[in-house]
Amino acid sequence: MDKRAYDVAIAGGGLAGGLIALALHRNAPDLRFVLAEAGETLGGNHRWSWFDTDLDEAGAQLLAGFAINRWDEGYDIAFPKYEKTLETGYRSLASEEFHRFLTRELPADSVRLNTRVDALDAGGITLANGERIDAKRVIDCRTFKPSAHLAGGWQVFLGQHIRCEEPHGLTRPVIMDATVDQVAPYGNESAYRFVYVLPLSEGEVFIEDTYYADHPRMDKDLLWSRTQAYAARHGWHGEVVMHETGILPVLSGGNLNAALAERRVPGVAMAGAQGGFSHPLTSYTLPFAASNALAIAELLTTQPETTGKALAQFCRKRSDNHWRRTSFYRMLSRMLFEAATPEERVVVFQHFYDLSDDLVERFYAGGSTLSDKIRILSGEPPVPIARAIKALLSRGTPLSTETPA
Repeated sequence: MDKRAYDVAIAGGGLAGGLIALALHRNAPDLRFVLAEAGETLGGNHRWSWFDTDLDEAGAQLLAGFAINRWDEGYDIAFPKYEKTLETGYRSLASEEFHRFLTRELPADSVRLNTRVDALDAGGITLANGERIDAKRVIDCRTFKPSAHLAGGWQVFLGQHIRCEEPHGLTRPVIMDATVDQVAPYGNESAYRFVYVLPLSEGEVFIEDTYYADHPRMDKDLLWSRTQAYAARHGWHGEVVMHETGILPVLSGGNLNAALAERRVPGVAMAGAQGGFSHPLTSYTLPFAASNALAIAELLTTQPETTGKALAQFCRKRSDNHWRRTSFYRMLSRMLFEAATPEERVVVFQHFYDLSDDLVERFYAGGSTLSDKIRILSGEPPVPIARAIKALLSRGTPLSTETPA
């Protein structure tokens, strides 16, 4: 192996690490980087989705080369009290395509699969097999780890990609069907539950059973059977060609710096969900991953002398700014998990989606205006006022650090 130091070493080939590598390749082609991923593929086994308005022009251009599922005719939602179509375009990217495109686009010697990072420092990364990779700058994009310094709940989901025997008849995504029974992913208590449906083609559909739950637990067999029952109820029969599961944090508060300090390494930059870059309430990450990737590439292009320490400080400042900008959404998470009982959570979302389309757009993009925030909090509250006030003043319920199951 070439022992020359890389300009950048990226630990973790998920969404954040992969997009940083792509942005560097396109915008700073003279930089020599390596992307180390522990798994067999980049991106793992996942599907990322976002609204068309979540990305600015530069973000959309970064993703332009991927084969993305696109729906420009809007999306549907359904609640016990109403059904509605919103006009915002929707997008989705499968990890299989993420891996295919990046391994074709990036220099072959820059991507290292089945390469677990055992340790990292300001001067490079050390692999599980003992190999050392020296680098002038190191970016940690590995998986989010729960911390007792953070507060919130969990988003638990299981999705199935079904190849139907007959055309399914859908023309738009169903982002939230909350008319289903509000029962937890482990079956013995309530949770906010909804089903998410993407018509990938005339004969293929992706169905995801999703829960806002208090604990990072799921009964996979139970969720599998519920997803199959939902498909059967709509007449969608066929072969499951792919499935995914996930347990993501829904942050409501805490001390981000204390949480990051548990795993921060001096001189090493942190990005991705573990660096705090997610939407606290929806757990969406793609818009923030794209924005970070472009910002890092621009910094290293316009200021090529940037040190690893300076890059780490740059990412930390972006993380701090993101944490401050998203405080409103963490407050809403407290309302959801503390003011609303599990069976009442559907009412909170039902109240929110009855607001204007443009307000919902800005909410998902993490760009709610002051008037949006006032509108969300005004009117008759969907939960008792006393509990709502208590939740507003709360620091949040400590995030469970039990092992997800």
